[in-house]
Amino acid sequence: MTAVATRYPASRFETQVWVDLSDATERRRLTPAAVRGVRRLADAWDLSVEEACALLGDLSPSTWHAWARSAPRSLGVDQLTRISYLLGIYTALQVLYPGPLARLWIVRPNTNTLFAGQRPVDVMIVGGIPALDRVRALLDSRRGGA
Repeated sequence: MTAVATRYPASRFETQVWVDLSDATERRRLTPAAVRGVRRLADAWDLSVEEACALLGDLSPSTWHAWARSAPRSLGVDQLTRISYLLGIYTALQVLYPGPLARLWIVRPNTNTLFAGQRPVDVMIVGGIPALDRVRALLDSRRGGA
């Protein structure tokens, strides 16, 4: 199955071309960059190995350490989805909070009702993909769009 961009009638707006994560070839193509990106993100946010692994859906610490030597051949849909959300959150934070706050925001307690005084990283670990989606949407709305 190939990804197709659609065009809205009576407008020039074109939708994104969606990546077909059910396609093993696409997953293999995306995996090396995804692994590099999430490892850099974990370093930038100063996440523990346990936090990074939990954000990726309970990845084993030994697998995390193996990724430092070489990326796996292909990640699954779940992990690629999680990494996509995390990279989007990282990007939004860089836009919203240039400087140290972009790095610290994720690990500091937050009074927004979404977090109820907890650290955003903890909310995302417990809430999984739905929480990653909510945090990404919150940050994207704060920066004025997608």
